Amino acid sequence: MRAVVQRVDGASVSVVSDAGTEKVGEITGEGLCVLVGVTHDDTAETAARLAAKLWSIRLLDGERSCSETGAPLLVVSQFTLYGDARKGRRPTWNAAAPGPVAEPLVDEVVARLRALGATVHTGSFGAHMRVSLTNDGPFTVLLDM
Repeated sequence: MRAVVQRVDGASVSVVSDAGTEKVGEITGEGLCVLVGVTHDDTAETAARLAAKLWSIRLLDGERSCSETGAPLLVVSQFTLYGDARKGRRPTWNAAAPGPVAEPLVDEVVARLRALGATVHTGSFGAHMRVSLTNDGPFTVLLDM
């Protein structure tokens, strides 16, 4: 699993459809916005490790974690994190796990975070989404599990 983790001062995600745009997740104030990508060999154990890392990593102001402050997380699936654009002009998505594999694992990350006591808001798997955030710092970290 791969996660792009941004320390934010507010973030939201909206789903875009023919019917319009609907906000489906939002955090206000200090928290983490997490874009999660899944690859073929990821497992529920990988998801559990990522959740534990997200809950305990000291990225918030004063080198504190969400577990210490109770700060919320916005978790959004993003298969494009496994895009490969080293050759040609179009990225390939071969390393990204297909939806039936990836969706349950993203859900597992969210479930594990909630089991740890986290407040977690999410996007909508597979939907066309717009993510808005205020990056605080700016502060962005890439996690590979």
